[in-house]
Amino acid sequence: MTRILRFGQLPLLTLAAVLFTTGCHKNPSLVAADNSQPGAQDQASDPASANLAPVAANSGGQAPETSSAQQSAPPPEANGSNPQTSDQGSYNPGYGEQPEYTAAQAPPPLPDYDQPPAPGDGDLWTPGYWAWGQDGYYWVPGAWVEAPYEGALWTPGYWGYWNNAYGFYPGYWGQYVGYYGGIDYGFGYIGYGYQGGYWGGGHFNYNRSFNNMNGSRAQYTYNHPVSNYQRGASRVSYNGGSGGVTVRARPAELAALHQQHTSRMGAQIENQRAASTNRAQFASVNHGRPASLAVARPLAADRNVSAPAGLRSTNRAVAQEQQHQAAPQRQQEQQRQAAPQRQQEQQRQAAPQRPQEQQRQAAPQRQAPQQHQAAPQRQQEQQRQAAPQRQQEQQRQAAPQRQAPQQHPAEHPKK
Repeated sequence: MTRILRFGQLPLLTLAAVLFTTGCHKNPSLVAADNSQPGAQDQASDPASANLAPVAANSGGQAPETSSAQQSAPPPEANGSNPQTSDQGSYNPGYGEQPEYTAAQAPPPLPDYDQPPAPGDGDLWTPGYWAWGQDGYYWVPGAWVEAPYEGALWTPGYWGYWNNAYGFYPGYWGQYVGYYGGIDYGFGYIGYGYQGGYWGGGHFNYNRSFNNMNGSRAQYTYNHPVSNYQRGASRVSYNGGSGGVTVRARPAELAALHQQHTSRMGAQIENQRAASTNRAQFASVNHGRPASLAVARPLAADRNVSAPAGLRSTNRAVAQEQQHQAAPQRQQEQQRQAAPQRQQEQQRQAAPQRPQEQQRQAAPQRQAPQQHQAAPQRQQEQQRQAAPQRQQEQQRQAAPQRQAPQQHPAEHPKK
């Protein structure tokens, strides 16, 4: 009986294997999903993986699904006249977020352009995008923007098709990079996450593989290319619809979307407003080749943007650690700078003592020549003063001698 059951299990196992293999062949995009999307490589050695929000291990962090049929569909025309053929069912590329505005036509493909050199530390690249106005689509130039706070990352805006219209979901600043429709904007925004750099040690580190560092003043750089990535492989500028990418949001991107974040800053809004008033930026005029593709000068940050609470505590911890490590260096620098001052102070204090010491040491020397020069004068003075005394003494001694001859005749009177 046991042998019969054992052999009876073989057909069942064989059937299960056949069904599993057949199911995999029916949906090849699921099997190749990990290798078909940019950023699907191993993130263990990539420092930019810190740009993604942490998620639980059981959250299903598999790579997003793609539809090879829609990826191979013809792209829309440059003037946005691509017709819409399907609604994609109930899929909402905004994931509950309301679009800023909608358009009936798909946006043009992304233009090919060069990134200006990174201006310096703390500036992040914000890619250009197509915006919508009364006269159609116009290009908002890409720009380097000063980070509003330490640790801030930019999630670009994107176009998504839903409910028979194309809606624009604006970008935002936050601690992590969220979902931006799987659009390959280039320069580190390869459709998932951000490979252009990361925050670490209190400063932003720039990846030279994705940023233009020629002539840059940025101090902190590194080099980490992304495998299986080719810039410009896709110029599609929207998610969903006919010809759009169908990359779905990953758990890390949705986690960033639901965390604290802030919208575009004043300089970014002004950059879009300026583009909306420039006719050369409209697709109907430039046919997909805008006159201004990127802004040369960096945009300033708003000063009233506060970092998320968790990031503020992290920044304080990093600052304290840096101060602790930098204390010996600052002390040495202070000592090095103070050494000339101390030397000058010592010289200034010793200056009065040196003349006094020199005078004290020089006094005997000056006195000796003076005494030597004064000796003849003193001798002459002494001789002059002693002359009357010597003369009187000589006269006194000579007086008895002169008196003796005068008294001798008196002793013999005449007879």
